[in-house]
Amino acid sequence: MTTTGQTAEADEQDPLNAPDTLFNQLEGWTWAGCYGGYYLQANLLEKAGFEHGFFTRRWQGRGPDELAGYLSAGVSVHRPQQVHGGSVLDASRAFRAPWPQADGLVSDRGGQSLWVCSADCIPVLIADQHTGHAAACHVGWRGVVARILPEALSRLLSRGARKEDLLIALGPAVSGKNYQVEADVAQAVAQSLEAATDNPTVEQGKLLSALKARGVLADDIEQQRLRLDIRLAAIEQLLLAGLSINQINSCPLCTVAEASLFYSWRRDQVKTVQWSGIVSQAEECATTSC
Repeated sequence: MTTTGQTAEADEQDPLNAPDTLFNQLEGWTWAGCYGGYYLQANLLEKAGFEHGFFTRRWQGRGPDELAGYLSAGVSVHRPQQVHGGSVLDASRAFRAPWPQADGLVSDRGGQSLWVCSADCIPVLIADQHTGHAAACHVGWRGVVARILPEALSRLLSRGARKEDLLIALGPAVSGKNYQVEADVAQAVAQSLEAATDNPTVEQGKLLSALKARGVLADDIEQQRLRLDIRLAAIEQLLLAGLSINQINSCPLCTVAEASLFYSWRRDQVKTVQWSGIVSQAEECATTSC
């Protein structure tokens, strides 16, 4: 649990408490203010005209039905029942309770707001500048292993997207130095990245060493455990899928370290989450013709 002293120390370092010195100092990211509070935006998506937001714990008690109004007026709300998997659904299938089980949504018409929640895993928002379609995914290590991001990209491509027009924002998540995993988890992640290429199967030790060299994995003081940078793992998967690094915006904030801003399962062991959402800018159309 976070102690009162830890929370006070985090508040003192909180960028929202000292706007003249620390506010909006994250390269590539902006704290957008409205009458309800502040939420993060990726400059890459904002410049392309996509309404979106990565909300913090300070929006506690307000879910997608209310948060959608801070992004855009009159949009429909879509969210899945997340199960830490690789399933991606059309947004029109996730419009009311009981929410369908999945960890990703892709828009199938305009004016849809797509939402995922997180508390250490990565909220990933994807925008297609060509068609205006969007996607939202909840990505933990299981999502990387299940290749949820390549699946979301595939669904966008089926709607007319071109890889070079896709923009991806990876929101606040647990950092590599704060994410200890079992060796078998690291191996599963490594194998999922190797499987994304046309190369023959690589010996496991060499594969882990290669990922350590690129910063995706790091040694841990405990045997049979490693440190995993889940955002770098997701970026590796996106690059292997054919995207370039300049199409990807990764937030450096760590949900474990920033106690005043984000809920963290690893830090607090409490089932609380923050929400992230994006609004599709596609022309209104029927699912069958998108």
